[in-house]
Amino acid sequence: MGSVIGKAFQVVTFGESHGPAVGVVVVGCPPRLPFSAQDVQPELDRRRPGQSRITTQRKEADVVEILSGLHDGLTLGTPIAMLVRNSDTRSSDYEEVRTKYRPSHADFAYDQKYGIRAWEGGGRASARETVGRVAAGALAKKLLAVHYGTEVVAWVESVQDITAAASPESVTLDQVEASPVRCPDPIRAKEMITLIEAVRKQGDSVGGVVACVARGVPAGWGEPVFDKLEADLAKAMMSLPASKGFEIGSGFEGTLLRGSEHNDAFRATQEKRVFTPTNRSGGVQGGISNGMPVVMRVAFKPVATIPQVQDTVTTEHEETTISGRGRHDPCVLPRAVPMVEAMAAIILADHALRQETIRWPRQG
Repeated sequence: MGSVIGKAFQVVTFGESHGPAVGVVVVGCPPRLPFSAQDVQPELDRRRPGQSRITTQRKEADVVEILSGLHDGLTLGTPIAMLVRNSDTRSSDYEEVRTKYRPSHADFAYDQKYGIRAWEGGGRASARETVGRVAAGALAKKLLAVHYGTEVVAWVESVQDITAAASPESVTLDQVEASPVRCPDPIRAKEMITLIEAVRKQGDSVGGVVACVARGVPAGWGEPVFDKLEADLAKAMMSLPASKGFEIGSGFEGTLLRGSEHNDAFRATQEKRVFTPTNRSGGVQGGISNGMPVVMRVAFKPVATIPQVQDTVTTEHEETTISGRGRHDPCVLPRAVPMVEAMAAIILADHALRQETIRWPRQG
């Protein structure tokens, strides 16, 4: 069941990095939602490899095929299957990985769990698996926008020690997409690109943080106590390849404040709409959305596969060395942005539909 996420809006991804195809099946999308491949392709184009000089040069068109669940441009309410065929695979680049484990990769762990692994390209542990997530995220985004007026935007907030200035309340997709590093701060974006290019030339990699905001989330989404909104968001983000940390609202910095400093006071508009002038809670209180923007951050480690000689062991557990081959990102962050957006949208869509069963007809 590890390839399934969601309760009401359920997402199942399938496929391996060097297999015939990767894709997703979405179960639970309501009927009569306008949807087509044109809604999906732009998101896949943002995720695909080879889109700039600071990403892997694997060339995949990532053309989506929608196999089921649509009729005359509308969802049927039945399972929606989406497929993307793999084409630019070079399994020979991974021949050494057949008998050796790459440091900090999933090779050893998969072998220990299953006793077998798809060693070409990392199989399911490859970021290639996220094609299905991003396709499902495009559907979730459409559902959120059409039925709830909710918008999800992510961006690269930091690369190593270079941190951008961006406001979750106002950052736009156009600002994010203006730079190949997907940072809305033009000055810091140039610095990030320079760093990533330098690291790539050194045969190394670098990590950082992707920030994400969901605006227009109504109050009331979330299922205490085990399916709290931030708990499901954390699980979704931590399931992404190379993710190593999650925080919402003030996150760890909030531990430096006192309660009197951290609390978000409630106010009301003349129209009796409740809001908080500050948003240190990140739009979630008690595991339930409070109507403010949902703000989160995801930490990504440096890419594990690098073209440097490193110590490792063979599949027979004998000490040896390995040097990474193939085409890999020197920094996963630019391509992680649409992945983070997709996972946020999937969780929000799931909780939106779950809320419909609790407060029906929909309030407000």
